[in-house]
Amino acid sequence: MGGDVFFVDQGLHIALDNGIVRVTISKPGGIITGIRYGGLDNLLEVLNKETNRGYWDLNWNEPGGKDTFDVPSATSFNVVEANKDKVEVSFIRPYNPSSSWKMVPLNIDKRFVLLRGSSGIYTYAIYERPTGWPDFNLNQTRVTFKLRKDRFHYMAIADNKQRLMPSPDDRMPNKSNILAYPEAVFLSRPGNPNLQGEVDDKYQYSCDNRENRVHGWISFDPMVGFWVITPSDEFRNGGPIKQNLTSHVGPTALAMFHSAHYAGEELCPKFRSGEAWQKVFGPVFIYLNSSSREAHPFSLWQDAKLQMIKEVQSWPYGWPESPLFRKRPERGCITGQLLVHDRYAVEDVHPARFAFLGLSAPGEKGSWQKESKSYQFWSQADENGLFSIENVCPGNYNLYGWVPGVLGDYMKEGSINIYSGCRIDVGVLIYEPPRDGPTIWEIGIADRTAAEFFIPDPKPCHINKLFLNHPERFRQYGLWERYSEIFKDNDLIYTVGTSDWRRDWYFAHTCRIENDGSFRPATWQVKFQLRGMEQNSLYKLRLAIASSTNAAIQIRFNDENIYKPHFDTMQFGKDNAIARHGIHGLYHLFNIDVSGNWLVEGENTLYLTQRKVTSPFTGVMYDYLRLEKVSS
Repeated sequence: MGGDVFFVDQGLHIALDNGIVRVTISKPGGIITGIRYGGLDNLLEVLNKETNRGYWDLNWNEPGGKDTFDVPSATSFNVVEANKDKVEVSFIRPYNPSSSWKMVPLNIDKRFVLLRGSSGIYTYAIYERPTGWPDFNLNQTRVTFKLRKDRFHYMAIADNKQRLMPSPDDRMPNKSNILAYPEAVFLSRPGNPNLQGEVDDKYQYSCDNRENRVHGWISFDPMVGFWVITPSDEFRNGGPIKQNLTSHVGPTALAMFHSAHYAGEELCPKFRSGEAWQKVFGPVFIYLNSSSREAHPFSLWQDAKLQMIKEVQSWPYGWPESPLFRKRPERGCITGQLLVHDRYAVEDVHPARFAFLGLSAPGEKGSWQKESKSYQFWSQADENGLFSIENVCPGNYNLYGWVPGVLGDYMKEGSINIYSGCRIDVGVLIYEPPRDGPTIWEIGIADRTAAEFFIPDPKPCHINKLFLNHPERFRQYGLWERYSEIFKDNDLIYTVGTSDWRRDWYFAHTCRIENDGSFRPATWQVKFQLRGMEQNSLYKLRLAIASSTNAAIQIRFNDENIYKPHFDTMQFGKDNAIARHGIHGLYHLFNIDVSGNWLVEGENTLYLTQRKVTSPFTGVMYDYLRLEKVSS
């Protein structure tokens, strides 16, 4: 299918063509202005300016300065390679400190690649910062595509997350009402009456990096699919469970690389003191497919998933011309087995079933989730704890991980040096999770999310129909308001041995919202029994947090009114996951010493007060709580 690959220099544009797809790119800017495929002269929004169709963009700021949005327009163009099987073109914008406007101190090389027989185009970029350049923060970078709103109405991001979407016009002030923040609107007069009364919010369609492999849009006339396929997470920041945007009303399709979403500014890499840096983002594949008008859109989605599998299996690609993109022979591999020794839970050492293991820059336990400058390489162990991390770029790494259902973070002692062609067997590794004694009680599952707890139905006026009776109930808008409505008279009280955390433990500990709209702290109670108390006994409270947004948790035992709490987390976290319908953000673990003098024989009460009341979104999502009796 198709024919030879060729390019046509049109002066202000260059066109890449292989007989299947024709891609037009501005010259020397390096912005995709047109994609011809499947009977459509242009899949991109022809009503937009050429600079607002298909482009790389970034957000950055100088230390202490305002965030700046930039669509880097290149100043030089180069044909890297051109033959009948492949065309690769390069668009470079060098840093110019004498520029009349503030420019991010990076050299940016945007590449576009068209292959013979390929139904789509690849893009990748090289960001480079030589030694000695000015300080700055990189807050976000991605590739954005704005599709034709008269054609692309159906969006798909997973088997169970696809639907007819509102149009961008439906979000205009005469057809919608802004809710608690601009991204969320109530559709009051949409063009499609079936959407009337729903909420649209782009954050409802976020997902974890490890699940963010393919997403996109379908046109019904003609039946054409536009898909963003990301075959690897290695160049994304924050690790495999960092959440990112996908596709949303626009119709917009994104390839996200760096962002602070669901984490806060800690994931914005900061470059100081002339630090040198270099990173390759991508390649990602913009895949196009088509079918007869009578076909079901699910068939295009199924085909896109099959193409995604092919791209993943082909990673790392062998065709990028930049030597900075490491090919398969230049990479290495590590293998091993992780076991768990949690002697007060399971007497014997046992396999770390389905553990997540990853190589990331050297640091402390859990530091991978805030890492944004280097590459990360992850895999999931099998039921026996056996793992293999393939295609790792040369470098010095720590081995990190966590085990579903087991508290805490794993990190192998010592660093691991990966070199070209290496196959390193790290042998049998033992993870000893945080533990000082037997469990007295526990709430939840140590899985780094709050998904197992009670998530209410949304208000009827705040629904997104896609997420009704859906596993991701937490994607509905306004659930932070529901706590005060459900617990009208008293805050949450959980009784160990009687209560069930699946129905009695609310998924988010937020402020109370009063009738006048003001906020006040919410204090939750955990009631539990202690028998056989001994003098000078010691206990340990494990408080694992799945997400925090400017929250501070005070802990008191048996006296809610003592002025000085027994423990205070102090304010932490800027995940904003409560407002953005995420069930987790950055993971935190507090290991709290509990004196037996604070406890009594018989019934005890743990008071958890979320004392910050700055907004309705302030609060935490608990992952897991456990009280242990410290063994001597």
